[in-house]
Amino acid sequence: MSIKKIFLDEREMPSTWYNIVADMPNKPLPPLHPGTKQPVGPEDLLPLFPMALIQQEVSMERDIQIPEPVMDAYRVYRPTPLVRAYGLEKALDTPARIYYKYEGVSPSGSHKPNTAIAQAYYNSLEGVKKITTETGAGQWGTALSYACQLFGIECEVYMVKVSYNQKPYRRHIMNLFGSQVFASPSDRTHAGRTILQRDPSNQGSLGIAISEAVEMAAADPSTKYALGSVLNHVLLHQTIIGQEAKKQLEMAGDYPDIVIAPLGGGSNFAGLAFPFLKDNLTEGKNIRCIAVEPASCPKLTRGEFKYDFGDTMGLTPLLPMFTLGHDFMPPDIHAGGLRYHGASVLCSQLLKDGLIEAQAKQQIPCFEAGVLFAKTEGIVPAPEANHAIAQVIEEAHKAKESGESKTILFNLCGHGHFDMTAYQDYFAGKLHNHELAQEVITGSIAGIQNLQPV
Repeated sequence: MSIKKIFLDEREMPSTWYNIVADMPNKPLPPLHPGTKQPVGPEDLLPLFPMALIQQEVSMERDIQIPEPVMDAYRVYRPTPLVRAYGLEKALDTPARIYYKYEGVSPSGSHKPNTAIAQAYYNSLEGVKKITTETGAGQWGTALSYACQLFGIECEVYMVKVSYNQKPYRRHIMNLFGSQVFASPSDRTHAGRTILQRDPSNQGSLGIAISEAVEMAAADPSTKYALGSVLNHVLLHQTIIGQEAKKQLEMAGDYPDIVIAPLGGGSNFAGLAFPFLKDNLTEGKNIRCIAVEPASCPKLTRGEFKYDFGDTMGLTPLLPMFTLGHDFMPPDIHAGGLRYHGASVLCSQLLKDGLIEAQAKQQIPCFEAGVLFAKTEGIVPAPEANHAIAQVIEEAHKAKESGESKTILFNLCGHGHFDMTAYQDYFAGKLHNHELAQEVITGSIAGIQNLQPV
């Protein structure tokens, strides 16, 4: 049997992040000021982000150097292993070769520290005292809490209420790292109070939590805001995943035909897929890159490419993206990190141009896939990762039917050790698939028609 796990020496860790904008045939449209509908400038973003991150947000440079203090922090858990899923292959009786990049070895148990560490570092250089943020399932909040304590910054997290209640241990870990965590919508902000006045039982969404965190940051000159996905600089920082995977697959003498990752806002998918998309764009390769989303929040597969707010209350610039409308309230699925109304500007443009694919999966098949993976590979995957595994299984079945020996790579973005309530509900038969009526989507998207530039 071939080697199951492929490790890189830390000296082989990539020293730059890859900026896909440099190679995109159609560059992304600019973010717009909601009042003037004109492109926003750096001065519009300064109340929320340090200048270094703003510069990365608009950069056209292909390779951006990773600062040495960030590299030092990465070395605690990077490079992460690439694993051949022999057990899963055998269970599926497939000729496909299946690999997964395992990001669950990080301090927060997911891929999120790759950008959290970078964002905390750049904020520390500008003397920022506090960072506010949102979190869905809690992976991002945990990662930023860890990163902030590395660089001596206070952290305030607004956690989507349904996940706050479903996943108490994630918020306890944030507390352990020194962060304050509040269930969102909360009564601490105008945004939260407004939502609660409309609906006192509101279970929250990432869009609402973003509004609360942005409001708090904008009100205090010593506080900045950090986002765990969606923005260009966040996706940029995650590309260390795919760059490592390319080196590891080269060591294995293999190369992917298909790359798969979940997509909530886009950083998970971008982190693995963008370095391989580079080969499609610059070397004429033909790798299928598939973003997988929940059927209950299907912005890529059933949304529309429009300008929309990144948050519910309209405090952010307008972003060109596939969206369900910023007022869209997704069902209370356990994959909290995927319950976001829009997709990143970069992933949206790539999908619009037909350079990536998108698939939507129902909740129960995803958990069935996660249970099979745990039994065959010995790792309990996070609910978000289960979406990728479900798509991997589908592609492996196709390979068996066709007799083709495809190489499939996916991002096992995090472990599910703090998501056991989700598995408990699955085994108790409490989970449901969600049939999202088209009129719900149509009505939500109709609410943003007035935001479009003339």
